[in-house]
Amino acid sequence: MSDKIALQKTFIQSVLESASKQLAKSKGLGKAPVNIALSKYWGKREPILNLPMNGSVSISLPGLGTETELSLISGEQNEISLNGEVLNQENPFFKRTSEFLNLFKTDNTQAFAMHTINTVPTAAGLASSASGYAALVLALDDLFQWQLPVEKLTLLARLGSGSASRSLFKGFAQWHAGEQENGLDSYAEALPQQWSEFSIGLVKVNVQQKPISSTAGMQNTVHHCDLYQPWPQKAERDKATIIQAIADKDFSTLGATAENNALAMHATMIATWPPILYWQAESVAAMHKVWQLREKGVEVYFTMDAGPNLKLIMLEKDIPSVKAVFGEDLQVIQPFKS
Repeated sequence: MSDKIALQKTFIQSVLESASKQLAKSKGLGKAPVNIALSKYWGKREPILNLPMNGSVSISLPGLGTETELSLISGEQNEISLNGEVLNQENPFFKRTSEFLNLFKTDNTQAFAMHTINTVPTAAGLASSASGYAALVLALDDLFQWQLPVEKLTLLARLGSGSASRSLFKGFAQWHAGEQENGLDSYAEALPQQWSEFSIGLVKVNVQQKPISSTAGMQNTVHHCDLYQPWPQKAERDKATIIQAIADKDFSTLGATAENNALAMHATMIATWPPILYWQAESVAAMHKVWQLREKGVEVYFTMDAGPNLKLIMLEKDIPSVKAVFGEDLQVIQPFKS
């Protein structure tokens, strides 16, 4: 057993200490939404346990996400299907998911059969890994009847994908960076505020798999960007500002801080060597459309994760004006009205 797997298994055992001890069911089900980070996580202080350099805050998008069905089968090899397609063992999604599932095997005579449906493109910067691992952890909890509290589930989801910790919740959520080496204080929790007018628009520039994964991209940035050092402190300040803006329903502060936070994160990527640039020409054109709308008095902002696609942040009253510029095919989601 490698040191990495040993550390991860020890972490899982610590989380499962409070789990209910029951026999596994025939089938476990899990469903989770994607989430969009309003204040970003970029960089890991400990990569094996997915411990972040800084905390983050997000909004989940109902109707977009992942549904997963999980069962135990005889044999050593897992069986995984994605959107109805049975994956071979060389598929990157199969490899990554199977490595995670193997951490939960009770013995070598049983494997997992996993059937997953993603309603967002996989590995395209639209948060499919967040909803994917959140749904998978919920399916594991259901299959083994652990009956874990949600805080514990966020720890397991984080092990698969950091941002997955935030996809265990509807609405706004925050993920704490934590300080402990064992990672048990790096969990996510829901924010209580509801904001019925709050809206997100998805600008899909390119939904193909991105050329460099978030995990590889952020570690390259941490190690090869001289501008990275002030990022974690700025990100923590932005997180606190956005959480307060949510509490105050101060949309202007929230939007401006979220947009600046995203641009600052991408600035560290661009300043990395070799540079990491997820933007495409259409991404920059969409940014200019947002800025032109604001010049005309339409208060809309954008954020971007590790990909070329923009997520627009607006209030309900401005949806018609934004659609007039971006087109009627702009997918608008109102998280508190679905």
